[in-house]
Amino acid sequence: MGVFTYEMEVVTKIPPAKIFSALVLDGDKLIPKIVPQAIKTVELIKGDGGPGSIKKITFGEGSQFDYVKHKVEALDKENFIYNYSVIEGDALMKSLEKITNEIKLASSPDDVGSICKSISKYYTIGDFSITEEQIKAGKEKSSGLFKAIEAYLLANPDAY
Repeated sequence: MGVFTYEMEVVTKIPPAKIFSALVLDGDKLIPKIVPQAIKTVELIKGDGGPGSIKKITFGEGSQFDYVKHKVEALDKENFIYNYSVIEGDALMKSLEKITNEIKLASSPDDVGSICKSISKYYTIGDFSITEEQIKAGKEKSSGLFKAIEAYLLANPDAY
């Protein structure tokens, strides 16, 4: 088994509390509304949304995958930290044991917006390896989702 890690950083003019509320706390409802081609539904299968909860994400028609299940590992509302693992679904391609994601939001140095840092780890089965092309595609999808939420919040300044 190998572990492939990639980090990503996105800067936004949206304050951390606001983007965290939209992306994490209300993301299960908001994301399917603003990018239904990417994510069709998010269903809470177990728990209350906090650590230990299991969510089923059904992808939209624009995706190459059908669904994944996420397990919430950590949710720190005060420090804007959210960790989850992809534990099931066709996105694991029978070649990955799991994928973990850690998202941290912090105020930007000028206190005008925020910096979103994410760390993704792919735990491979056997000698399977992740290509640079696959990592780039994953980063583009994550960045696109973040930018869609940012655009929604900029267009709806009274939301959240």
